[in-house]
Amino acid sequence: MTTRIWTGLAVAGLSLAIGAAGGHWFARRPMTAMPAASAEAESAPQDERKVLYWYDPMYPQQKFDKPGKSPFMDMELVPQYAGGAADSATISIDPSLTQNLGLRLASVSRGPLANSLDVVGVLAFNEREVAVVQARAAGFVERVYARAPGDVLQAGAPLVDLLIPDWAAAQEEFLALKQSGDAGLLAAARQRLRLLGMPAALIHQVERSGKAQAVLTLGSPIGGVVQELDVRTGMTVAEGATLARVNGLGSVWLSLAVPEAEAGAIAQGQAVEARLPAFPGEVLAGTVDAILPETNPDSRTLRVRVELPNPDSRLRPGMTAQVSLNRSTSQSVLWLPSEAVIRTGRRALVMVAEDGGRYRPVEVRLGPESAGKTVVTQGLTEGQQVVASGQFLLDSEASLKGLTAAEIETPTTEAPVSLHEAEGQVMSIDNAGVTLAHGPFKTLGMPGMTMTFPLADPALMVGIKAGDKVRVGVRQTDAGLLVERLEKLGGQP
Repeated sequence: MTTRIWTGLAVAGLSLAIGAAGGHWFARRPMTAMPAASAEAESAPQDERKVLYWYDPMYPQQKFDKPGKSPFMDMELVPQYAGGAADSATISIDPSLTQNLGLRLASVSRGPLANSLDVVGVLAFNEREVAVVQARAAGFVERVYARAPGDVLQAGAPLVDLLIPDWAAAQEEFLALKQSGDAGLLAAARQRLRLLGMPAALIHQVERSGKAQAVLTLGSPIGGVVQELDVRTGMTVAEGATLARVNGLGSVWLSLAVPEAEAGAIAQGQAVEARLPAFPGEVLAGTVDAILPETNPDSRTLRVRVELPNPDSRLRPGMTAQVSLNRSTSQSVLWLPSEAVIRTGRRALVMVAEDGGRYRPVEVRLGPESAGKTVVTQGLTEGQQVVASGQFLLDSEASLKGLTAAEIETPTTEAPVSLHEAEGQVMSIDNAGVTLAHGPFKTLGMPGMTMTFPLADPALMVGIKAGDKVRVGVRQTDAGLLVERLEKLGGQP
């Protein structure tokens, strides 16, 4: 392996080390000195410049205090020279080399960000569209129609015929009273039939035909899929026994598994677009119907339910769908291309391009990412230029030069003002403040007395009136004691 190192007279150079399996290197090209470098530095011989340390370009993190052979590779250590003040926080590159290095810039922009989350969903029955067929009275199964679980039925399709002996006797009694002509007794008998569970249509048929109808045909209350049919011809059924269960297909549920990290961005009523492999090219629109309260502990996902209309009953439970949760907002946000971000694991960096071919590492705080764009919440301003391609070469050079991006300071809550507290009673309230008969302020060394205090905020007196027992907190200022906190004893401030 041959290593070539060309060293120019420029103040700042860029080390292009490609650590491939064979360990081949790009040759170091001479860099043009930036205007900020002093004339003395340009004319000074290289050996007169101050050497900060020596390093092996294959292991730049290891620094040595004297030249010699690298303990890692069969090559001489490379000196790292001290640069000018202009190079203390930036990397300088001759603009003529920018294209050769493949550097590409992008602008930090501001505007609305169309944000969507793509997840996979599975169709399921709408559990709100369920009809249960039960026996209203004890009887015998005379006939079971040719139905089976999974059959799709229309509303009213017959399921089973029941013979109910108790209804036959009650109907005969009703017909006898009808012949008597007593309207009161007839109304009472008709009400008795209703209380026995007889449908109104059957009562009307008996009254019109004048014959008892002991056999009742039970049909499907709704159109849909037969889920259960637990009845056979000749069976004896008890009152209230479940004979069949039918699930409607007018609408279906689309069950989604949303990552836990995205749960905060999902809201009820949010627009949804679903694409099913069974219907290529079609987009089904829906909305988030419910966000279930439990998270799957294994996959760390949240279940989200979407209701889709199904007027032609072609959507069947079990089908899969690719779902886009639209989170577009009209709010203007600051964003940059996602490819410009260097993620170190501990923080995120970008290389900001400055005038004269200078590049500076900057730490940023990031927000949501969508369609190749990432929201920036802190660290950059609109209009700045960042390196979108080749930034890892610059980051490597920054590491060689010992440059690090300044960390973003996390805002800290100011320490609360030290208050002196005492208990007392409100004597009066006026524009000047509040007059208190208070006990001693022990931390002030002040005995109990009656005096008037100015208020830091008139809102402190909301809900407090003369005569109330209070706990007062005051702060000592140049103008005297100022009431910062006032709360009624036994209640909230």
